[in-house]
Amino acid sequence: MIALADLSLRWKIPLRVMAAVLGTALAVTAALVTREYDEMRQNLEAHAKSLARVLANTLVAPVLHDDIWRAYEILQSARDPVAIAPELQADVVLVTDAEFRVFVSSRPRVFPIGSSPASQGGAYGRLRAALMEGKSTAQQVIEPADSAYYFVMSPLVADGVALGHVILGYSKISFLPRFIGLVGRAAFVTLLVLLLIVPVSWVWARRTGAPLLALAEAMRHVPGDLETARLAQLPRSRDEIGQLGDAFGRMVGELKKKEELEDQMLVTERLAAVGRMSAGIAHEINNPLGGMLTAIKTYQRHGAGDPLANQTLSLLERGLSQIRNTVAALLVETKPKDRLFEPADIDDLLILVEAEAHARSVSVVTEGSLDSPLPLPATLLRQILLNLLLNAIAAADQGGHVRLGLTTEPAMLRLSVCNDGKHIPDEQMAYLFEPFASGREKGYGLGLWVVYQIVQQLNGGLTVDSEPGCTTFKVDIPYVKN
Repeated sequence: MIALADLSLRWKIPLRVMAAVLGTALAVTAALVTREYDEMRQNLEAHAKSLARVLANTLVAPVLHDDIWRAYEILQSARDPVAIAPELQADVVLVTDAEFRVFVSSRPRVFPIGSSPASQGGAYGRLRAALMEGKSTAQQVIEPADSAYYFVMSPLVADGVALGHVILGYSKISFLPRFIGLVGRAAFVTLLVLLLIVPVSWVWARRTGAPLLALAEAMRHVPGDLETARLAQLPRSRDEIGQLGDAFGRMVGELKKKEELEDQMLVTERLAAVGRMSAGIAHEINNPLGGMLTAIKTYQRHGAGDPLANQTLSLLERGLSQIRNTVAALLVETKPKDRLFEPADIDDLLILVEAEAHARSVSVVTEGSLDSPLPLPATLLRQILLNLLLNAIAAADQGGHVRLGLTTEPAMLRLSVCNDGKHIPDEQMAYLFEPFASGREKGYGLGLWVVYQIVQQLNGGLTVDSEPGCTTFKVDIPYVKN
């Protein structure tokens, strides 16, 4: 089913005009019915009170002389068999004595002489309670709750003594015919107005909607076919729709220029890709070279034959192997063979970042460990952790802390690197793993980009959580045990 919001303006405008006319007609009809009801109610109460007083004065003598037949004739003469206003005709007339027993009524079969109207129950049962609460010598209008009747009571008084009551009962349904007639006339007038409004609103809708429909048709070609959108016949008036058409024309012109510039930049981007590749290779070589330089300085400090020197030589060998594998992975399509990721690689990484951490007075703490080698490429994992650790040390405050977490599961290696430096703003999160997107003055902004590429190559996941006092990079790498 089509929603109203999805309809064309050709239909929306006439439908909304019809809805406005119907709403106005309903509001006016409701106001007229309410006013008519108030007027009828006031007229009925005035008429009923007057009739009740006349009957009360006329029936005093028959009641005193116990002349029931004369009282019945008086009641019958008060009823008009052909009433011009049926709603003013009492539905029932009762004359009761002081004990609320029927002396005479307009319906003797329903209210026999001597019976109590309260025995009928319903409104008549509540009527007696209402009479008992009011003054016996004052005229009253009584409308029992949840009753289809309301009553006008006038006391029968002789020499200051209350002999009984004259009670006139009126049905509220008697107003219904007049209400139906009023609503019918309002509906007829509304229908005539709609017959006149619909053609006018249809023509108005076509004239108002035509410029907007043309503009919408032109917008459908953006951004796929900008030339067709630029040549579309748009409204040229001075009103808001014309201004919108002019703004759309300018926007399409700017998009066309942007498209041409993008085509020109594509050629430039291909040339710049060679430079970015070279910069990336240089960046990846610089990290292990720094570690090897540190190892050489350690060797020079301790001298040959020292056990620490032998360890340093082993570190140099692994560093050179990492350089060879990294360059080979970047410059050839075939993947080089690599060894397993071992616990010793963690120790190597801590030694490689020790100089940078010491220079910034940053402490590096390891949580968790590897108990055995994992079937994962050591070179790529070392590159991930080395980049994340160096970035964390650079981001940490002077004298701060960096935490390296390792957790092994049956088929997943979970790594985390946390620093307590400044958190990463939200506006930088979207560009964090793009090349040359460094937020620091030093560095090329390629470290996280390389980490992201390696994680994707290993079918892993990479997430970042950053808040004041804690920025954590989490890496999940799946593996299959041999």
